[in-house]
Amino acid sequence: MDSDRISGRALGLFDEGFHCSQAVFCAVAEALSLQAGEVSAVASSLSPFGGGMGSSGNICGNLSGALAVLGVLMGKREPKLQDDKNIWRASNRMVREFEEITKEYHGMNCRDIARIDWRNREDVRAFRANPEGRRRECCRVMDKTVRALVEILKELQAVHSVR
Repeated sequence: MDSDRISGRALGLFDEGFHCSQAVFCAVAEALSLQAGEVSAVASSLSPFGGGMGSSGNICGNLSGALAVLGVLMGKREPKLQDDKNIWRASNRMVREFEEITKEYHGMNCRDIARIDWRNREDVRAFRANPEGRRRECCRVMDKTVRALVEILKELQAVHSVR
């Protein structure tokens, strides 16, 4: 897996209009050659994660998208099945990596990184229109998140078989 290519794809999807959670998920899912129908279904289910969980400014969608990738790869698909035993270690590591990525923003919340009120239409328009403003910070976090996730996935593939 090529981190540069996957990160570039995520940033492109973000620029095209996906929320950060969707962009991270779709870029990595495409690189893993997951089925298009599954990718599309998960991408649409990540829509409400925009603006930090329903425009609340809470947990950044970059982390949500990364964890969704791990869930699709290792999560149980039926109640009586078991999660892959590595999901908890991998997801916890992703959260810890994200904490480190966002340390300079003093938090993992969208409001800490983007610093806008997602319920204010003017703020949202300004955010989308100015790639050199706070949007650039979101892109930096996205790039680092994708790279951390790809590294985790490479290590998992080297040691275990994931879906």
